[in-house]
Amino acid sequence: MYGKMRLLVTTLFGVIIFLSKIFLPTPINDMVVVVQALLLALSSLIVDKFGATYTSLINGLLVTMLMSSFAPFGLIFSLVYGLTTDGFLYAFKVKQGGQVRTVRSIAALAISATLTGLSSMYVTTLLGLLPMVPILYFIIMLAGILNGALAGYLTSVIWNKYLLHYFKKTQPSLS
Repeated sequence: MYGKMRLLVTTLFGVIIFLSKIFLPTPINDMVVVVQALLLALSSLIVDKFGATYTSLINGLLVTMLMSSFAPFGLIFSLVYGLTTDGFLYAFKVKQGGQVRTVRSIAALAISATLTGLSSMYVTTLLGLLPMVPILYFIIMLAGILNGALAGYLTSVIWNKYLLHYFKKTQPSLS
């Protein structure tokens, strides 16, 4: 039963992230990642181990199918975002006693969004796919911090207020 829920949550959230990105033009869709960060964090909390990574994989595969010219980058940086989200949520011990710690959630998601945005911009600039525009780096860094912080706050509110009682005792340990 738990395996089916994992597949359902990660697929649903991955598709929602994909849909939220295709309605905005590039690079704006990469600067407005609050929906993506929120759903990655929630999937990490619901699925537990590698939830954000699985969700990012679904999103990355859909992005790759739609924009095949950026195929390796869309998939790779989507996975990087999922891995950093899972990693920082775990490293900052965001979930304690079933509850999500707001400040830790804000910090984890702000750092994850910022690092992923800057690293993807750096690699695409280094490879000559995008021009070097320092102000764009600053905007991406600022957008990552703001989107991640907002997503971190929303994650703690949604989890603690609405989802905690559904997943506190029913979720089995995967270890």
